[in-house]
Amino acid sequence: MISQIAPADLQAWRTDAARPAPVIVDVREPWEYAHCRIDGSLSIPLGELPARLGELPAERELVLVCHHGNRSQHAAQWLAQNGYANLHNLRGGIEAWAVEIDPAVRRY
Repeated sequence: MISQIAPADLQAWRTDAARPAPVIVDVREPWEYAHCRIDGSLSIPLGELPARLGELPAERELVLVCHHGNRSQHAAQWLAQNGYANLHNLRGGIEAWAVEIDPAVRRY
């Protein structure tokens, strides 16, 4: 089962100096990432994930992000099947992030 993390919980985690920040992996297409993103996120489109697996630190907590949370859920499940254990899916995706956390993030 992949952990579902709420935008507010991710924001709190990112600002908690006592806890190592997660690696935020955005699996949307390059045009989507160019349109809007969570600052500091890593862009690895879903279709490129197998070829770019080496860019993801297996020992770190990973939070997967897409537009609404569906592609990132598939990415997290695929990563789990390929040996990654510290996985979270951003519930509601970048859309929920824009609505709940950062209204400056452009919506589409």
